[in-house]
Amino acid sequence: MSETPDPEVIELASKVFDLARTGDADALAAYVDAGVPANLTNDKGDSLVMLAAYHGHADAVSALLERGADADRANDRGQTPLAGAVFKGGDAVIRALLAGGANPESGTPSAVDTARMFGKTELLELFGAR
Repeated sequence: MSETPDPEVIELASKVFDLARTGDADALAAYVDAGVPANLTNDKGDSLVMLAAYHGHADAVSALLERGADADRANDRGQTPLAGAVFKGGDAVIRALLAGGANPESGTPSAVDTARMFGKTELLELFGAR
């Protein structure tokens, strides 16, 4: 069954992914509240949370997590939002993800592995890793 995607649906999804990248927490919340899946992913498996986290938008991350988004949803390469936030150095995003239930051991590489790779001992302590 190969249906051609509705161009309007593609346009809406593109708009919502852009909102995650730019961190418009209020607009993202409104779209999810109106029925856009909180775990919507793009063609690379990047979720809205992943995009918001990677671009440093803690408020958007929190808004999505409060609406049921999965804090540990890995993309097609096995990367999680928390590992991305560790890589990017986003302290507020890291704390938002942890508050939303993110597991520092999830993903490949995990947030713990990423923190070790970059010598971020303060994050290893935060994650309770050795």
